[in-house]
Amino acid sequence: MSKKSRSKLWFLVHSWLALPIWFFVLIVCVTGTLAVVSQEIVWLVNPDMRASKPSDDAQRLSYDQVVAAIKRAQPQTQVLSIARPDESHFALEAKVTYPDGRPDTVYVNPYTGIVQGSAPVFNFRAFTRALHGWWLVPFTNGYSWGWYLVSFLGLPLLASLVTGLVVYKRFWKGFFHPTLRLRHGARIFWGDFHRLSGIWSIWFIAVISITGTWFLIQAVLGDNHISISSAPVIPAVSRESVPLSTDGLPPPQLSLDRAVEIARQRIPGLEASFISMPGNAYSHLEIGGRGWYPLMFQTATIHPYTGEVAASRLLSDRTALEFVTESMRPLHTGDFGGLWIKLIWFFFGLILSMMVLSGLLIWTKRTALATANAFKRSHKAPRAPQAVRPLQPSINRESPEGNL
Repeated sequence: MSKKSRSKLWFLVHSWLALPIWFFVLIVCVTGTLAVVSQEIVWLVNPDMRASKPSDDAQRLSYDQVVAAIKRAQPQTQVLSIARPDESHFALEAKVTYPDGRPDTVYVNPYTGIVQGSAPVFNFRAFTRALHGWWLVPFTNGYSWGWYLVSFLGLPLLASLVTGLVVYKRFWKGFFHPTLRLRHGARIFWGDFHRLSGIWSIWFIAVISITGTWFLIQAVLGDNHISISSAPVIPAVSRESVPLSTDGLPPPQLSLDRAVEIARQRIPGLEASFISMPGNAYSHLEIGGRGWYPLMFQTATIHPYTGEVAASRLLSDRTALEFVTESMRPLHTGDFGGLWIKLIWFFFGLILSMMVLSGLLIWTKRTALATANAFKRSHKAPRAPQAVRPLQPSINRESPEGNL
């Protein structure tokens, strides 16, 4: 085998060894697309998650009314937190503990206060997000290697976007004159689809690749105990400010509705979407939600007995670096603007998955064809060398010498 043939053979082996990487990228894209709408898929399957109205004019219960309804249904239950999902058709999620110390998350109807069921510890939503985010590799000591493996894909994805725009000359023409040939064979179709999808997904690929790369940086910073947060450390409630109990019961605390009102006074425009109750007599009450900027939460930490705001975390309290980094996760998942934003992320996630699939098909067909040609050349029988006849002197019969 010649040196050139050996080089081609090693190139084919190298190409086939890249096949698992292609499938890995495809699975990450598909699972990420499913993870965007995983909560909605669970909502379709599990009726306990649905916020069914008893009547068309029914109003949502306040937080105090929700806690009272849970207490009526389960008097010995301690409520730890309540979260209102962004989408109104979802039930409230309340974290509770039972007298035996067992924790649970229950679905509560926001209109009636009925406890509709318990949330499973690991459902389809958790499965798809764990499979996409860290390939179900457990976090034993810091971030798992599965997290690093997935987040590292942000770098080649960003590089493929840049190189694709460089290779595809005058790519902007695809916006005005899109080309998708359907009757010129599979290779032509997938090639056109790959280029056309890439043009219309430039913004989405940039968002996913940049935010994915940030997750890699976040893991490196976290495992090296490097923090970029400017959030203050809030001291515990002083012992002197805790009222004494005379009847053996916990001291009375501020009502939740009053706490929400205080938080709104401190944070104008706050839509309180979650409340965390004090874990003990010396813990604060925390209320948070989104404001005018939907990518980040603002919180108020309130004294549970006096109503004093111990600390607040506003958008203006973030540094420029925090403002960018805290926006990465909702931009990556599309979980910041309700169902329509999720559907947009889901659609372009499908397009990105199809782009990877089309690239895989083009690459596989090209590599398979090159491999077949290489085998044909290696098995082709060599031609038998032809016998060389000695040259005979030409004789001119008309010349006198020809009669000798």
